[in-house]
Amino acid sequence: MTATPPRTFHVKSFGCQMNVYDGERMAELLTAEGMRAADEGSAADLVVLNTCHIREKATEKVYSDIGRIVKDGREAGAVPLIAVAGCVAQAEGEEIMARAPSVRVVVGPQAYHHLPAMVAQAAAGGRATETDMPAEAKFAALPKRRKVGASAFLTVQEGCDKFCTYCVVPYTRGAELSRPWADLVSEARALVEGGAREITLLGQNVNAWSGEDDKGRKVGLAGLAEELAKIDELARIRYTTSHPMDMDDALIEAHGLNPKLMPFLHLPVQSGSDRVLKAMNRSHTAAGYLRILERVRAARPDIALSGDFIVGFPGETEAEFGETLQIIAEARYAQAFSFKFSARPGTPAATMDGQIASEVMDDRLQRLIAALQRDSLAFNKASVGTRCEVLVERKGRQVGQWLGKSPWLQSVHFTGDAALGDLVEVDLVEAGPNSMGGRLVARAAA
Repeated sequence: MTATPPRTFHVKSFGCQMNVYDGERMAELLTAEGMRAADEGSAADLVVLNTCHIREKATEKVYSDIGRIVKDGREAGAVPLIAVAGCVAQAEGEEIMARAPSVRVVVGPQAYHHLPAMVAQAAAGGRATETDMPAEAKFAALPKRRKVGASAFLTVQEGCDKFCTYCVVPYTRGAELSRPWADLVSEARALVEGGAREITLLGQNVNAWSGEDDKGRKVGLAGLAEELAKIDELARIRYTTSHPMDMDDALIEAHGLNPKLMPFLHLPVQSGSDRVLKAMNRSHTAAGYLRILERVRAARPDIALSGDFIVGFPGETEAEFGETLQIIAEARYAQAFSFKFSARPGTPAATMDGQIASEVMDDRLQRLIAALQRDSLAFNKASVGTRCEVLVERKGRQVGQWLGKSPWLQSVHFTGDAALGDLVEVDLVEAGPNSMGGRLVARAAA
């Protein structure tokens, strides 16, 4: 254990994009205290494991990582101070310290603004745990944003009131909370001043965000996106993750009216079976979900759609799984994420009758993935011949190669005269299952 205050740190984030945002904010907090991020591949005095609790065995993975960190530290002659943050910290609390005495700090996702003080307490020989949920206090206490990359995340909403029967989010992230309009506009401007050309608005149910604008009018996510579009140097706006029940008329229309709102929508459905959706407490039907997609496509015909799917939910029959394959065929997703049902302790679905055998879930998942990959490749092939702007995000593996994102969130690789953060015109000339090959045309206007 570190006997003096740590000088270097490493934050390792798992899971969702909101965890990435939280990890960035933790790094900013520690930097503001005079610490610096350890160089890539170098040992750090402090290691923060920013954990995710969505999938099965997430907790055991944390303990495995802790053991590896301790082992590597002992071999190097200095075990770092270890902090566990995020949703596993929220769910497990002090049990983490009981199982892993090498952990000195445990902090939940709504209390990490206290991380520097907790680290100081631990470095002085103590141990610190905090899993309260003072969400608003957290954002008020965070430092101003610093220099960022071409694309940045901005959390606008946290928590969930939907209580899907398989999900731990309401228990680890708390009730739905929308950050104030003025705070979000200010943070967005700071991100753009720091170099961001694209901002992705984040929330467990991001389209549930609501607030009052600078004139006191009640607005939703569409109104916030409209205001952010007024920031001159901000070229692109995205948002994730959405819930079908919060796709209001204004947000659907915004996809056709706001030129900076990218033609991409991630809208999880989880199953194509109405009976399974009801058991999941999803509050929508398969037909209702498809009607939303039709309306979004009417507003923005070229929109790329993405979704989430769970196979093997308790009681799911082969016929009901077939209904999921059918909704996939009708939706024609550009990309999607699929998972086997994972029984999370404390959730209603964990103790439901009709738990599905692992081998059945494995078989269904492979068939689901095959259907999603078929449609993703079809979407990419249909994009060949399109000229579009690509936001350059990083260098590729080959000399002169660059990687970036199309408006439809496709990963595009090309070679030519470009720089990080550029918006360049590219002809899409080659389609793969997970990326596009492009030919550089010219740098786009700033």
